[in-house]
Amino acid sequence: MGVDYYNVLKVNRNAKEDDLKKSYRRLAMKWHPDKNPNSKKEAEAKFKQISEAYEVLSDPQKRAIYDQYGEEGLKDIPPPGSTGCIFKNSCNGNGFNPRNAEDIFAEFFRSSPFGFGSSGPGKSTRFQPDGGIFGGFGATDNIFRTYSEGTVPRKPPPVESKLHCSLEELYGGSTRKMKISRSVVNAAGQQVQESEILTIEIKPGWKKGTKITFPDKGNEQPNQLPADLVFIIDEKPHDFYKRDGNDLVVNERVSLAEALGGTTVDLVTLDGRNLSLSVADIINPGYELVVPMEGMPIAKEAGNRGDLWIKFDVKFPRRLTSEQQAGLKCALGG
Repeated sequence: MGVDYYNVLKVNRNAKEDDLKKSYRRLAMKWHPDKNPNSKKEAEAKFKQISEAYEVLSDPQKRAIYDQYGEEGLKDIPPPGSTGCIFKNSCNGNGFNPRNAEDIFAEFFRSSPFGFGSSGPGKSTRFQPDGGIFGGFGATDNIFRTYSEGTVPRKPPPVESKLHCSLEELYGGSTRKMKISRSVVNAAGQQVQESEILTIEIKPGWKKGTKITFPDKGNEQPNQLPADLVFIIDEKPHDFYKRDGNDLVVNERVSLAEALGGTTVDLVTLDGRNLSLSVADIINPGYELVVPMEGMPIAKEAGNRGDLWIKFDVKFPRRLTSEQQAGLKCALGG
C-alpha cells in the first residue's frame, strides 16, 4: 500500500468530502512551515504529505485507484490527456505527480492566510517547481525558497478553565471526563458548534496551578489558528488536612493531661488507611510531630512522598480545684 493517506489525513476510509476538508484545514494550518520556524524540516515534510493525501483523497478517480491498487498503482495513472494503463511495467511510473503543496494550500483557502501573494487562482509565487517527484519539493534540504516574509496567522490566547480537585484526587490520582463545546470552522468556512469529550488523567502529586493543555481544542475563528484549551488545577479545601507543598499538615488538640502524660493520635489518611501514632514526649505549646513519607506524592519523583506534620495545641483547664492544684504540685515537685 505504501503511504497510508487516510492515516496521514487522520480520517477513516469512509470519510466524506466535508471530513476531508475539515481535516486538511486543521492539519495544513498546524504544519505549515511558517507556523513552525523551530522545526521547519519536519513541518515541510508533514505539510507536503498532508497536501498530497488531500489531493488524492479529494479526487474521486485518484481515490478509487488508490483504494484498489495503493500508492504504487496510483503513481502509474497516465497524465491528463494521455492514454495508458495503471501498472508500472507498462506506464513506467509516469502517472500521478503530486501538485505543489503551496498551490493546494492557496487554492483551498482562496487566498493565503499567511500573507504572501499568488500568481492566479490556486497558484503560489512562493515555491517554484524543481521537477522533483513532488511537484515543487525537490530532494534537496533547501525545499522552501526565499520569499518576502508574510504575516503568520494569529493564534488566539488559550482558553483557560479551572479544574477543581479534591485533595484525595490529588493524592491518589484520578480520571476526569470533561464535555466541552467550542466553535469550529467547517469546510465551508462557517463557524459551527462542536461538542467533544476530553479525558484528563490527574496524576498523583499534582499541585494547584498545574496546567493541562489540549492543543487546538479551543474556539476557532476564520483564517486563524484554533486556540489551545488549558485546564488549571485548583485545590478544594479539605476538612482535616492542609497541604503545604509536598507536605500535609494537621492540627491536633490535646488536654493538659494528655500533653503531660502521653497520648495516641488516630488519623485516617487520604487513601483511607488508619494511622495510629503514639506520642510519649511531653507536648509543649507549639510542639510538632513529623511523620516521614506520609505526605503528598511527589509528582516528579516516583515512589517518594512528603511528610506529615502534626501540630499540637494544648487545651489548658480554666480552673482547678484546690485538691487538683495540690496534686499537681506534688506530682511536679512544685
